Amino acid sequence: MHRTAYILLIATALFWGGNAVAGKFAAGHVSPMLLTAMRWVIALSILLVIGHRHFRAERQIVAENLRYLMIMGMVGLTGFNVCLYAAVNFTTAINVSILQAAIPMVVFVGNFLLFAIRVSYAQIAGFLITVAGVVLIAAQGSFQRLLALEINFGDGLMLFGIVAYGGYTIAIRKMPKLHWQSMMIALATGALISACLFALIEWLAGFSQWPDRQGWLVIAYTAIFPSIRSQIFFIMGNRMIGGNRAGLFINLVPIFGTGLSVLLLAERFHPFHAIALALVFGGIWLAERKA
Repeated sequence: MHRTAYILLIATALFWGGNAVAGKFAAGHVSPMLLTAMRWVIALSILLVIGHRHFRAERQIVAENLRYLMIMGMVGLTGFNVCLYAAVNFTTAINVSILQAAIPMVVFVGNFLLFAIRVSYAQIAGFLITVAGVVLIAAQGSFQRLLALEINFGDGLMLFGIVAYGGYTIAIRKMPKLHWQSMMIALATGALISACLFALIEWLAGFSQWPDRQGWLVIAYTAIFPSIRSQIFFIMGNRMIGGNRAGLFINLVPIFGTGLSVLLLAERFHPFHAIALALVFGGIWLAERKA
C-alpha cells in the first residue's frame, strides 16, 4: 500500500509542478481569477458526466457533510490556486518555490497543535533535508542570490496560499467516506462557487482578461490534471500514509516545476539541480524509512 501511496503522491507533485509552469504560461493570456473559475467550470462538468450516478447514490452523506465539503473546496482547491496565479504576477519563481516548501511545516505544526500528532526526529531531519534541496534549487546554487530575496506583495499572497493548503491537508483526515467521484463533485462545487466570486471581483475591478488560444490550453491542462487527478491522488495518498508523511512530498513540486521549465522553456540544467534532487529524494527516504 505504501508503494502505491508513493506513486500517487509523486504524480500529484508532478501535476502541481506543471500547474506552476502553467501559471507562468497564463500570464498575459488569461487573468488569474478567470483562469481559476474556468478550470473549475470544466473540471466540474467532467466530474458530473462521469460521477453523477455515484453522487446521487451518496447525496445523503454529501448533505450531512455539506458545510465541511464546501469549505474544503473553497480553501484547498480555490484559495491556494488563486494565491499562486496572482502571486506570479508580482514575485519571482524563486520566491514562490521557497515559500511552497513551507507547506509541510504548516502541516507538522497544525497536526501537533490540533491533534497532538507526534513528529519523529527522522521526519524533522527529512523535512529539513528536503527544504535544503528546495532552497538550493530556488536560489539557483547562489547563496548571495538567496540573501538578496525580498518579501513583496506576491510573497504575501503565497503565504496565504501556503496556510490555506496546509489547513486543507490537515483537514483531509476528517473527509467523509465517499466514492472519489462524489467527493470531487462536492469539493469542485465549493471551489467553483468561491472562484466565481473572485472572478467577479476581478471583473468589477477592471482586471479581467478573456483567454486567448494559449490561455484556453492552460485552462484545459489545469482543469484535468491539477484540478481532478492531483486532488484525487493527494487525498488517496493522505489516507494511506497520513498527512505528515504525505505533506513531505509537496517538496517535490518545485523540483518537478524546474524540470518542466527545462523541457518546456529550454532552461539549462545545472549541477545544483542534480544536488537538489538528491537532497529532496534523500529527505523523503529518511522520513519514510523511520516513519
